[in-house]
Amino acid sequence: MLWRREVFAEALGTYGLVFAGCGAICVEQLTGALGHVGVAIVWGLIVLAMIEAFGEVSGAHFNPAVTLAFAIAGRFPKNKIIPFIIGQSMGGLLAACSLLLFFPLSPTLGSSLPHPEFGSTQISLGLEVLLTFALMLVILQVSTGAKEKGITAGLTIGGVVLLEAMFAGPICGASMNPVRSLAPALLSGNLQSLWAYVIGPITGAALAVPVWKVLYGRS
Repeated sequence: MLWRREVFAEALGTYGLVFAGCGAICVEQLTGALGHVGVAIVWGLIVLAMIEAFGEVSGAHFNPAVTLAFAIAGRFPKNKIIPFIIGQSMGGLLAACSLLLFFPLSPTLGSSLPHPEFGSTQISLGLEVLLTFALMLVILQVSTGAKEKGITAGLTIGGVVLLEAMFAGPICGASMNPVRSLAPALLSGNLQSLWAYVIGPITGAALAVPVWKVLYGRS
């Protein structure tokens, strides 16, 4: 069935996203070879690559917050919400298991965490709302239904992720994705601020929908 292919694509895409993005954080923690800019670039590039690889199959959500926002906007079937989120969660958890296998000395496995001096859980919550709001607004505008429109959409969305990771990553981690935060946190035990990285992205993505409708006259 088509929806099974879509869910499989979501699992594969989320695996790639978490493995490469969080893997870059692990490599930086262990070697210092990438730097913050390098990690941000990896995030932008892996988003671009996964959209191009799987966008035609599933719409390339790879993020429960995006799936829920598309459903709120009336652009995604509600009966596919749970299967998509299950697929995304399985892909994220398998990626975190892979990171634990390859980088067992990483203390966080790429978990999203507030900066110990300049960030708090509350600040991270606020930033995650704003960052995901902006990202979702862009996704809604460059997509047709739940299907991204080719290379331009991949470049645009990947560019937004890179931009937001570049400036907000050092403070809050710039997760914008509950699964991306949940999977490495569960396996590394860094659960202390996890709630902010679940509530923040979902709230931000949902808030983008009515704003997008007002701006672009969507009904």
